[in-house]
Amino acid sequence: MSDKSSSLTRSERVDPPMAADERTMLLAWLDWHRATVHSKCAGLAADLASTAPLPSSPMSTIGGIVSHLRWVEAFWFEVVMLNQPDVAPYSAEDPDAEFRLGAQRPLDELLAEYAAQCERSREITSHLELGNSSRRIPDHRGRTTLRWVLMHMVEETARHNGHLDVLRELADGVTGE
Repeated sequence: MSDKSSSLTRSERVDPPMAADERTMLLAWLDWHRATVHSKCAGLAADLASTAPLPSSPMSTIGGIVSHLRWVEAFWFEVVMLNQPDVAPYSAEDPDAEFRLGAQRPLDELLAEYAAQCERSREITSHLELGNSSRRIPDHRGRTTLRWVLMHMVEETARHNGHLDVLRELADGVTGE
């Protein structure tokens, strides 16, 4: 089984096909949203990545969101689908640590780690069928499937792209698609 999206680099944003099978469509939309994360961050001054412009959301920074998306990818593909150890910085005592740490690290490093994690997720996905069940039960609802994980990652990444859109405009006035 081969994923056509695996040849994408982190900077490419290719429009998903208008008609395709389910797997191709899910992977294409997820890769489009992953690439959008990079697009939203392109050209941002380094010091603005850690700015939290919303007083009611002090952890809403561009760097924090990129860090969060990196760890969400790791959780669903590595931890849930493959039952690998969860090595993320968050814990029961500090559930938002990845946001806090993301605001303290250089954006280019966070984006590189996110790109590498997305590539790892693509590799994992290439060996699984949509109906494959997770090896770990993530919560009380029971096992999930790769199909659910991919759909969730499209939703999660798209939602945070909206946040990045707002934060970027507040940071330096840049807007875009």
